Amino acid sequence: MVRRTYIYVAAGVAVLLIVAAVLKLGVGFGPGAALLFLSLALFGLSFIPRRAVEDAPAPMPFFEKLGNIFFEPSAVFRNLRAHPRWFAALVLAALLSFAYTTAFTRRLTPERIVSFTTDKVAEKFTSIPPEQIAKMKEQQIADAKSPAKVAGNSVTVFVGLFVVMCLIAGLCMLFVLLFGGRLGFWPALSMVVWASLPPLIIEKVLSFVLLYVKDPDDIHPILGQQTLVTDNLGALVKPADSPVLFAVLTTFGVLAFYRVWLTATGLRHTSERLSKGSAWTIAIIFWGIGLLLAVASSALFGNFIS
Repeated sequence: MVRRTYIYVAAGVAVLLIVAAVLKLGVGFGPGAALLFLSLALFGLSFIPRRAVEDAPAPMPFFEKLGNIFFEPSAVFRNLRAHPRWFAALVLAALLSFAYTTAFTRRLTPERIVSFTTDKVAEKFTSIPPEQIAKMKEQQIADAKSPAKVAGNSVTVFVGLFVVMCLIAGLCMLFVLLFGGRLGFWPALSMVVWASLPPLIIEKVLSFVLLYVKDPDDIHPILGQQTLVTDNLGALVKPADSPVLFAVLTTFGVLAFYRVWLTATGLRHTSERLSKGSAWTIAIIFWGIGLLLAVASSALFGNFIS
């Protein structure tokens, strides 16, 4: 849970950011609107009670959880069942994602990334006038070079991750209920955030290293924005040859299955009356949902990864 005092502070900052955007002080509407949405969402969620756990252990400090989530995740998830704390872990995930995206843009240059993207947009949506594409390109390059707007992206990245994690947490509650178990919202949210953290840390750290080891000309301007780690079967197929097959094969990888294992472990230890087999089944269902989303995305926007 989040203290409402912090929610009120976040709402106040959101209003200031929106005012700054109205006054055209170099800040866009995105960060303020995202932070205001986050404040309203947290205010609504703050009314969800947290269930008391009998014989609850002492809360595990953040850095102890951060170390144990790699080497003893079961202990972390058992502790999260009694003390569902997620905020610091989500901040770390958002900072890593934001830092990598920012470094990626600087390394490949905004001009190359934006030109590639807008050219693909013009290729797919031929009805858009060339002058509108040119204006779009100019504006996006300016935004990518604006320090204020780049900093504001950190807020939108955090809010975006929060929304995704809440949706997954809600689905976890539903699936656990369908399989005869019980899982509260806050333990579900904490489990989802912490289960996603180790693969993300590994992925971003390795991607940072590869970003400065590889020649920028060899890095794809779209595919490389999320990760440069090739730990999956997608390496067997060129995206331009078969975008859908490439998307399918990328879901079969070391980090992907590591995430499935962590999710199954987390579900088993944060839920009540949920068997090990049911936890694994739910985790595999989530992997299947990700596979379907990847296929749908590649079918609709396959030209962007070619």
